[in-house]
Amino acid sequence: MKLLTALLLTAGLFAQNPAIQRTIVQRKDISMPGREAVVARVEIAPGGSAGRHTHTGEEISYVMDGELEVLVEGQPPLTVKTGESFVIPAGAKHDARNKGSVPVKLAAVYLVEKGKPLATPAP
Repeated sequence: MKLLTALLLTAGLFAQNPAIQRTIVQRKDISMPGREAVVARVEIAPGGSAGRHTHTGEEISYVMDGELEVLVEGQPPLTVKTGESFVIPAGAKHDARNKGSVPVKLAAVYLVEKGKPLATPAP
């Protein structure tokens, strides 16, 4: 039941933002107790952003196509392009913005607490 609730909360968070599409490819327990890996395909529309949010664990993403500005609270903006990657620390408030004219496509791996929402909006 906790997993279903977490999935619904996560779906609700991102359903409100049409600029980003996350497609979960796989969820799998990892060797760290209470954690799971969530592998997703992510697409951010031109001019769109993910919106400020946090994760209960690390996000590791690879840019398959496009260019993205990653904004992590307390750090300077980071521009990542096709073929590059970035890591977001657990709990960091962050956003990702597509300032280009083509969709940004990412392969993302989240190492998060099992049974919790994948992402939570941040003020």
